[in-house]
Amino acid sequence: MRCDAWYNVQRVLVVRLDNLGDVVMLSPALRSLRSALPDASITLMASPAGVQVAPMLPWVDRAWSVEALWQDASHRMPLDPERELLLVEGIRERRFDAALIFTSFSQSPHPAAYACYLAGVPLRVGQSKEFAGGVLSHAAPSLPDGVCQVDRNLHLLEHAGIEIDRRQLELTIPADAAAQADALLASHGISHGQPFVALAPGASCAARRYDALRYAEVVRRLQEATALPVVLLGSAKERALTALVRQASEIDAIDLAGETGVCELAAVIARSSLVIANNSGSIHIASAFGRPAVVMYSGTDYETQWAPKTPSVVLRRPTHCSPCYGFVCAQSMECLDIAPSEVVAAALDLLAAAGVTTPRERIGV
Repeated sequence: MRCDAWYNVQRVLVVRLDNLGDVVMLSPALRSLRSALPDASITLMASPAGVQVAPMLPWVDRAWSVEALWQDASHRMPLDPERELLLVEGIRERRFDAALIFTSFSQSPHPAAYACYLAGVPLRVGQSKEFAGGVLSHAAPSLPDGVCQVDRNLHLLEHAGIEIDRRQLELTIPADAAAQADALLASHGISHGQPFVALAPGASCAARRYDALRYAEVVRRLQEATALPVVLLGSAKERALTALVRQASEIDAIDLAGETGVCELAAVIARSSLVIANNSGSIHIASAFGRPAVVMYSGTDYETQWAPKTPSVVLRRPTHCSPCYGFVCAQSMECLDIAPSEVVAAALDLLAAAGVTTPRERIGV
């Protein structure tokens, strides 16, 4: 694709209709797009979960929350052609000159591209293994399945003739969200500069979640070894999960589940000394702020696709069924049969490598 096709582009639609972490991993592409088109208006079309990241993406002018039929993995959305026609009309009304459609290795860009075609968007760029005629005006060659999602996103821009500046994840926390996170941590006795560990036991599906009782044992052992505060993070829907971890750990962990929005959660992670989490949005937020992480990485996906590139320890047991891409494990979660002692050992190594001095070390315990 010739880069001069972008010279007259004034309104760009960026489509990424996935989870929160997928939108975080889009940040290098958005940064490069803004650098190439400094005067263009950039609209991010994202899922209701993913759109919550938008306030931390300074390269985006506006965000548009869309629950797309072609992303409805659970088949919850009823038959409603009028809803789909209204989506096309919404795209038409915004008069986009170009649409960049970002997808994972298993997704098709063609439903979104066809909606854009019907809405009269002339430039429609995506990558796919499938043939779909002229639905895409510019089809990028598809990369191998195991390629990191960040690199997959940037490959699409490179095909469009847009230069990539940097490949690192990046988020900018709004000042009010940072202040709210500071106040929330202070209310639990954590002052500025005080080390603490953030632990996020949730994930978008059951097949990605390390056992809650084992997480509780991690919390207990880590607190015994370091005396560092442990802050439990999660959405309002994950309150029962974090409450179980806190109660079973039998220590006074700080449970912030449901008390933060996504921006405040990111601010807490940015202040943490270490993040322990499943393959979820939390590890990508940690990566955006260079926070070391211990990742409980289930066998649902290739590690090369989603694992962080910042200092981290990725824990997973090899299994014959990986990658299964399942939402619920049909086996016995052998891929996450990891002893809490192994998780704690990895956490201690990362804390030491980051130069974090724990309260127990300071008093010589």
